[in-house]
Amino acid sequence: MRKIFLFMMRSLDGYFEAPGHDLSWHNVDEEFNQFANQQLDEIDTVLYGRRTYELMESFWPSETGLKEDPETAKRMNSLKKIVFSKSLNEVKETELWKNVTLKHAVDNEFIQELKSQPGKDIVVLGSSTLCVTLLKMGLLDEVRLMINPVILGQGTTVFHGLTQKLEMKLSNTREFSSGNVLNIYDIGNKSY
Repeated sequence: MRKIFLFMMRSLDGYFEAPGHDLSWHNVDEEFNQFANQQLDEIDTVLYGRRTYELMESFWPSETGLKEDPETAKRMNSLKKIVFSKSLNEVKETELWKNVTLKHAVDNEFIQELKSQPGKDIVVLGSSTLCVTLLKMGLLDEVRLMINPVILGQGTTVFHGLTQKLEMKLSNTREFSSGNVLNIYDIGNKSY
């Protein structure tokens, strides 16, 4: 069975975004880009919430995205994308931005079926609300947090909305020359 994991950048003080949905503090360099592409090669499906989807959809198929990081753009544009949003009425595919499906609700049966299909792993990219929903439903298998050496002081916490204890076990860690540290956690007790 395929696993679903979360990948999210976060600050030392636990925020995944600064006020105003600001992500400009992300500590990204060539080593990170190589890591990101290796991670994208492990998956074939990306799950998004609305806000993260709109951010990705506005960047990766754009001239800026294609110029700044053509290898990542190629992968992001072609991967299967499932967007969970109550407010979007439609999602559009373009010549570059392909394989997009819209779901208006997170459905346990749909996610279980997705996990049981043959293929590579599935990633939740950045979408905190979607992450918390999947955690509450016991559908998230792993959390990958890229901790950036920055303190934001305020913003939105990674697990905003999660109100009960959830056990995780550190399964791997990696230090980057930039000062970033990747921590990978297996989710132990999946009942919330």
